[in-house]
Amino acid sequence: MAGSENSNARFLVGECFCRSVRYEVEDTFAYALNCHCSNCRRATGSAFKPFAGIAREKFGVVRGGDTLLIYGDDRAHDAHCRGCGSLLYSVVRDGAFVHVAMGTLVDAPSIRPSAHIFVGSKAPWHEISDDLPRYQEHVTPGAE
Repeated sequence: MAGSENSNARFLVGECFCRSVRYEVEDTFAYALNCHCSNCRRATGSAFKPFAGIAREKFGVVRGGDTLLIYGDDRAHDAHCRGCGSLLYSVVRDGAFVHVAMGTLVDAPSIRPSAHIFVGSKAPWHEISDDLPRYQEHVTPGAE
């Protein structure tokens, strides 16, 4: 994996439901958020998507890359397992970052979500029950 020259970095493993696709990612996430936008709700089938953002070169698919179903282009896409449909990650920010769907991590990351975003379009049946900051739309990571 590109970016693995940092020998002190701890690597985490993630995988899809059917275990066909596996990825490794450095445990050096820049931010983690809970997204309540309608697209994330549709992609996950859940009230929100907890995700952790990291520079793209610190992430790599190590098994099943040829079975990924990519929705989008090289600069912005969602990557699902073609077999089970699990949303594994999204490429964002003009292709520079990956948003790992935190529910696909096998190993526990050191980061936790720090805020809720797009609460202006959250599911009306879901009540946020924690004290994390809430933003009506997007928040610039690291600027809250």
